[in-house]
Amino acid sequence: MSRLPRLYIPGLPQLVLQRGNNRMPVFVDEADFSQYRHHLREAAREAGVMLHAYVLMPDHAHLLITSPDERAAGNMMQRLGRRYVRWFNDRHFRSGTLWEGRYRCAVIEPVVWLLAASRYIELNPVRAGLVGSAEHYRWSSCRHHLGIEPDPLISDHSNYWALGNTPFDRQAAYRAILDNGVPPDELDKIRYAAHRGWLLGEAPKTASDTGGGRRLSPLPKGRPRKVTE
Repeated sequence: MSRLPRLYIPGLPQLVLQRGNNRMPVFVDEADFSQYRHHLREAAREAGVMLHAYVLMPDHAHLLITSPDERAAGNMMQRLGRRYVRWFNDRHFRSGTLWEGRYRCAVIEPVVWLLAASRYIELNPVRAGLVGSAEHYRWSSCRHHLGIEPDPLISDHSNYWALGNTPFDRQAAYRAILDNGVPPDELDKIRYAAHRGWLLGEAPKTASDTGGGRRLSPLPKGRPRKVTE
């Protein structure tokens, strides 16, 4: 079966997953985390991509982005992957691949799922048992969204700005969202979309043309039902 092209809907954000080959660590120490952030900022700027949220875990990275066109996300990830792998291999005296194939990507319907995806990303270190509270993890956008430490990588999405009229209001509202945690059914839906490349949420009416007729959701399982009249 041929591989479907990545889904892209103009104007809608994307949830990106980049994972280490065979779940191997892709960040060994603080220097690795810092260097990846540096390359991420440069690659996003060069590709014209806006970064709304992120987390760097020992063996993978999640990014929440909005791309100006169909190719921008791929251009950014190609630049980022190439530069970081070269730096990582040189520094750790290794060679060969670092990432598990190509990155995975899901399109996000923002009205319902943008802040849910951001919460999913930033609570990743808590689910993994690395920290007790998301704000204590240095390598994510959580501290930015809570007003603890501005992050130059982040371009806040309009849905985040809609949380309040002042920075304090937005930060307090976002903290409440984090404190609610990720419900199990929501977690399953986000993971399913991210790993398989489907649309997370309902397609807007303007999203009928996604390029090349790429479908938005998987086909029903089993044989088509026989129609009788």
